[in-house]
Amino acid sequence: MTTAEDPRTDRSGPAPGLPPHATNYGAVNGGSNGARGGLKAAGLPYALPGQRTISGSRHPEATVDAGHGGGSGSGNSEERPLDLAGIGIGPANLSLAALAHGVPGLRTAYYEQGAGFHWHPGMLIEGATLQVPFLADLVTLADPASDWSFLNFLKAQERLFPFYFAERFHIERAEYDAYCRWVCEGLAAAGQETAGTEREGAGPGLHFGHRVDAVRWHPELRLFEVDFTKLDADGSAPPGRSYARNLVLGVGSAPYVPEPLRALAASAGAGAPVIHSADYLEHRERLLAAGHVTVVGSGQSGAEVFLDLLRRRPAGREGLHWLTRSAAFAPLEYSKLGLEHFTPDYTRYFHGLPEPVRDGLVPRQWQLHKAVDHETLAAIHDELYHRTLGGGWPDAVITPGVAVRTAGRVGATRVELHLEQEQQNVRTRLATDAVVLATGYRERPLDGVLASLQPWLVRDEAERVCVDEQYRLVMDPSVKGTVYVQNAERHTHGVGAPDLGLTAHRSAVILNSLTGEERYRLPRRTAFTTFGLRAEGSFATGAPGVAEQADRQHEGFRPLRMS
Repeated sequence: MTTAEDPRTDRSGPAPGLPPHATNYGAVNGGSNGARGGLKAAGLPYALPGQRTISGSRHPEATVDAGHGGGSGSGNSEERPLDLAGIGIGPANLSLAALAHGVPGLRTAYYEQGAGFHWHPGMLIEGATLQVPFLADLVTLADPASDWSFLNFLKAQERLFPFYFAERFHIERAEYDAYCRWVCEGLAAAGQETAGTEREGAGPGLHFGHRVDAVRWHPELRLFEVDFTKLDADGSAPPGRSYARNLVLGVGSAPYVPEPLRALAASAGAGAPVIHSADYLEHRERLLAAGHVTVVGSGQSGAEVFLDLLRRRPAGREGLHWLTRSAAFAPLEYSKLGLEHFTPDYTRYFHGLPEPVRDGLVPRQWQLHKAVDHETLAAIHDELYHRTLGGGWPDAVITPGVAVRTAGRVGATRVELHLEQEQQNVRTRLATDAVVLATGYRERPLDGVLASLQPWLVRDEAERVCVDEQYRLVMDPSVKGTVYVQNAERHTHGVGAPDLGLTAHRSAVILNSLTGEERYRLPRRTAFTTFGLRAEGSFATGAPGVAEQADRQHEGFRPLRMS
């Protein structure tokens, strides 16, 4: 059953068991933890009763004392609410902030628990590159002329010509992180320019060191209340509150540890180091000092950690073991047509599929996003081959098809992994001095930050939040505000949800939906591949026809033109 067909998504009345204006003022122990992914809504215009348009002046009747914000430009009250409040500042919400900066009069603020922007700091290994081209920056694929593009970053640093001659289509991760921090600094400066003027709050407010504690819907004001704590360096924590017509959640993903390894990871402070790859650089020197290191996991992170350790350990005394339960250390699907799964066209197609079909597709598409790029696999082989030139083989073992059943500590300095090879029906033990868990990431659960909104959320058969095509949570119609999500919609939008290449497009869709007008003109077609025999989504009228190539030998054949 698709979301559109599910009677639970009917917005014509309150959710079962709820009065028309049911409310819940419970607290939320959630928010971003700092670690780190348009058309006008049918029946849901931007200017709702009691609200103003962006250029208008109407506002809800204020009946409570004014709240206060923290930091320049963040102060607002129920009489002068934000148009959009964001929770979390990773690439997704930073992209939204950058593109929102181009929308006149739009009042936005974003809150992040971390003290500053840091994008996967534990994996900024020297020389490691993004798996997407530099055009997949925060804005270019939605607005190539934006002030916040990667090319403008290079121009501002007077590095445009060196980059031109370097001929690098895939930039280093550390450079992408520096670019994002440059955007943060620029947006902060733009916000300060409006402080103390009649345009105060019109610029993007990026508020680092702010932990969101609670989010509530206030039905009388028709506003969301966002309670936060400003985390000062001296340990004090003055509370604050913002009011917003709409919310956007960009809390990102968190390191994932499989069940058999959780107890071991939880005891990481005792004895032999056991770390997630997300913290690799912080512990690299300890790992290099260990006599033997085991890397668990066959994705890009595992490959990069193994390669980095291999290059830094002496020949003949590498002491490395790389293992995975996957059948092979497989290459990433990176063909040009294969990459069209990361286009808005495929996203619309996927969103239009029935829920059971979507759930079956995602795990089968693992090679689109969980495998290793060809260059890294080649570099590993080249390094291993180079170490055979003097005779003998390197002390490095690479073993696919092996699962870790359980693990534990042996004494104060060693770890023992219990392994199983299912094809051979063999079990054994591996003793090692350190373990790196390159076991991936999972979307952060939204239940904490949305605790007070639970009664209004519509869920699917698996009890996940329903997300419509414009990245809005499907909610009871008594809630007049909108909650958008970023990088929390893989179950509804497909494997491209966390991909940087779709970040700018998603931000543009959200802004077009938020404003009720096409602030950013989006392409009607983005792939040579036509997915399916029926056009899906808001852009269906622009989809190309394909069924005319159908087998005319079939009885009753009639050419089908999608229109």
